[in-house]
Amino acid sequence: MLQNYFKTAYRSLLRNKGFSAINILGLTAGMASAILILLWVQSEVSTNRFYSRTRDIYVMYHRFTDKGIKHAYDGTPYVLAPALRQEYPEVEQVTRFSNQTFLVTSGDKHLNVQGAFADSSFLSILDLPLLEGNRERAISSDYGIVLTESLSKKLFGTTRSIGKSVRIDSNAYFTVSAVLKDLPTNTSFDFEFLLPWSFLKRIGWDDNNWTNYYTSTLVMLRHGASEELFDRRVKDIIFRHTKGSPQESNMEMFTQPLSRYYLYSKDENGQLVAGRLIMVRLFTAIAVFILLVACINFMNLSTARSEKRAKEVGIRKVAGAVRLGLIGQFIGESILVSFLAFLLSLLAVQLALPAFNLLIGKSVAIQYSSPVFWLSCLSFVLFTGITAGSYPAFFLSSFKPVSALKGTFQNVSGLVTLRKLLVILQFAFAIILIICTVIIKQQIDYSENRDAGYSRDNLIYTYTQGDATRNYPLIKHELLADGAAVSVTKSMNPISERWSGGWGYQWPSSTLDDGRIEFIHMGTDADFVRTMGLTLLQGRDIDVYQYPTDTMAVLLNEAAVQTMRLKNPIGQIIGRQNYPQKWHVVGVVKNFILESPFESKINPVVIYGPSDFFQIINIKLNAQHPMADNLAKTQAILKKYNPQYPVDIVFVDEAYARKFYEAQRTGKLSSLFAGLTIIISCLGLFGLATYMAEKRIKEIGVRKVLGASVTGITLLLSRDFLQLVLIAFVVASPLAWFAMNKWLENFSYRTSIAWWVFAGTGLLSLFIAAASVIYQSVRAALANPVNSLRAE
Repeated sequence: MLQNYFKTAYRSLLRNKGFSAINILGLTAGMASAILILLWVQSEVSTNRFYSRTRDIYVMYHRFTDKGIKHAYDGTPYVLAPALRQEYPEVEQVTRFSNQTFLVTSGDKHLNVQGAFADSSFLSILDLPLLEGNRERAISSDYGIVLTESLSKKLFGTTRSIGKSVRIDSNAYFTVSAVLKDLPTNTSFDFEFLLPWSFLKRIGWDDNNWTNYYTSTLVMLRHGASEELFDRRVKDIIFRHTKGSPQESNMEMFTQPLSRYYLYSKDENGQLVAGRLIMVRLFTAIAVFILLVACINFMNLSTARSEKRAKEVGIRKVAGAVRLGLIGQFIGESILVSFLAFLLSLLAVQLALPAFNLLIGKSVAIQYSSPVFWLSCLSFVLFTGITAGSYPAFFLSSFKPVSALKGTFQNVSGLVTLRKLLVILQFAFAIILIICTVIIKQQIDYSENRDAGYSRDNLIYTYTQGDATRNYPLIKHELLADGAAVSVTKSMNPISERWSGGWGYQWPSSTLDDGRIEFIHMGTDADFVRTMGLTLLQGRDIDVYQYPTDTMAVLLNEAAVQTMRLKNPIGQIIGRQNYPQKWHVVGVVKNFILESPFESKINPVVIYGPSDFFQIINIKLNAQHPMADNLAKTQAILKKYNPQYPVDIVFVDEAYARKFYEAQRTGKLSSLFAGLTIIISCLGLFGLATYMAEKRIKEIGVRKVLGASVTGITLLLSRDFLQLVLIAFVVASPLAWFAMNKWLENFSYRTSIAWWVFAGTGLLSLFIAAASVIYQSVRAALANPVNSLRAE
């Protein structure tokens, strides 16, 4: 019986090559799209969930209130980890983690690499797989370093590097104590080497200040320990250790499970809610709907061809076939089609993976060696086959044998049929994706075109490593003398990134509540306003060379002046609790975007005069000279005065553009899958149009004999399909508006939803649908009526 069903299904596919090809291609596109999306979803969902003690690992957060609004950040004081270890018995292990880029040298290999400082318990908590070494002792020594396998190969050409010497920065030597397998893509941690925390102390970066939130802290609670109880106990640890400081009275510590750290990352009034998880849910829904659209094609085409299979059903029933057996036959056919489409979709996915990985910024792959994968594939094929074939199976098996054999079988036709509803559904989904893609692109463009408040053109920066700090005056002088740059300045951080902030500021007429307001910190030596292209509203720029007292000077942005309620800010004295220094205001600059360009609020910024914490050299290149010449001169000068370090130059416009990466990725993925959905829908529409043209061929012949024009017949055949697409547009528009309105709520600086987006999408969908059906309609209208009426 099964062999007979297989032969029947095989012959049916060969006998109707055109429809079979449309069915298989439609399912292939749908399944390939779904597989790609689900591979990404699986990678996202599994992030930070593969450690053996994941359920017991937590990330420490602090929560504070600023102007009545609560905020939560994962920055913690350096001194928090030792206190947790000593004061809380439910803490089994605790570790600090802090990323830092250093020059790593071995022989003639000099690499600028991102690594991290960590306590000795880091590898025990996360149990990342080691190729060599002992995880408990790997970074317990003051002079031990852990390398990833990739960095080990770069430095030594092998992963067997334990005992070999590595120089960090210019004068610190370490011995390789372990080699770590390269980090998987589904982890939040990013480093190529690990250094012991003692080295951070040795270079003077560690401190015991409970108000400096510069590092990440992970805790592993003992089995059975209550997260809720621990949160209650640790809540006021900052307040207690600052001896009741008023500024720290609203500071709360709490935990976030590591398993939720990646997906639940959005701060909403001090609560961590679904951030990336929203995108995971969204694209999971897209995967399901794309597959559903492909299944709808199968259903529509199968039921549309029902008359051609009516006699087959009648003969089988007369021969004794029962309805259940016929249902099994037709579902078996759809599973066969699904299986063929699945094989083609695997090939398509494998070919598309390199480009897809580049698009999503991750490395996902099909795990062919995993039994779970093949079991999932079997379920996937069966689900698709049964979903696609269920309605046609029940529909075709319901034919009465007498009516079928007499040829009096009639298709269900009426104002509302399931086939029409299915066409409306698949085009509605395609229209929703088109509208969403356009609005996402609008939001990105709206934010990209926003005035950043500074000039990104010809602005670059490099890090002050090695001798660059000591030789900075020479570097600056030579860059200006050679004409490569028109301005050079030092700063604590790039102007495109926020690195530091703090509380406790005091100024004339400030209140106790004002001390709880957070200000962003920056720093400079001179020429900051000119180099960055800022707009100076009052006063002057900081210039420690011309004004020696500017070592205690500050610049404020507009937001800081408004926050401090200063009517005449120039000359005002600003202090900070627990700091003996007093700073005087020398200038006010126009607000500039230091953080997210999607947020309308600009936070208050204090720009200090010179400090010992400069890490960035900012260079405004000379626009009168070719960019290539400027870069060549700049690289040569930096190499001359810092020969041991590779020259790493960052373009500020590129750094600023990276702020849009996540939104752009969402837009590109939406565009990709919107296009695939349209293609799948049009394949189905093309197939239906082909069938309807074949079915009405005699009617068309009669109409032509009676004088109907080609245009009139074409409109007759196309009208029904275009009406369905128009109804789909009416259904999809409010749904798309609601979805995009909710999405735009994530951005305080956001565009409005314009009416023309819907009008344009409606016209585009009608054009696409028309292009899919008019070819077959015109072809039928141009056919010689003699051929269709010959048998009458």
